[in-house]
Amino acid sequence: MTERDSYELDAASLRALAHPLRIRILGELRASGPATATQLAERFEQRSGTTSWHLRQLAEHGFVEQDTERGNRRERWWRAMHSETALRPESFSADAELGPTLSTLLHEVAANHHRELTRFLATLPEWSGEWVEASELSDWVLSLSHTELAEFTAEAGRLVERYRRAPAPGDETVLVQLRAFPRGERRE
Repeated sequence: MTERDSYELDAASLRALAHPLRIRILGELRASGPATATQLAERFEQRSGTTSWHLRQLAEHGFVEQDTERGNRRERWWRAMHSETALRPESFSADAELGPTLSTLLHEVAANHHRELTRFLATLPEWSGEWVEASELSDWVLSLSHTELAEFTAEAGRLVERYRRAPAPGDETVLVQLRAFPRGERRE
């Protein structure tokens, strides 16, 4: 896997990924590194046959691959093939058939973000004061045009890229979540 490689969804890969467990498996492999179907089953309270089947579906569509440097004939390790998935909802807006699939995917991504946040909050007392003080859980309300919102999100993406690097001693894996969307009644 390269430092920053992205997989852009098309209709077939959108359909393949739009399953709650597949989204979680892919996210876990990206965040925590390679794992076996059994390890993933334990993390998600599933049977290993279930996670194994979903891993094969993800592999068929280019999301994951077997990690041949680990394991043996009886123990298959899997890893994510890309560091991120690019989704351009506007690419699918003309295909009414994909609407429910796109909605499932987006809702599950939001649910995963919520799970990650609540996991952090549940373990807050376990973190040192330095980590708690360095963390952020805020929201801001801005008045922006759609052009300014696009500029804002692009700038936030560039900021994230400035900090992307290989792990160093003392690092923790940090999850950065950005949500920026219109809240008002206008639907133009």
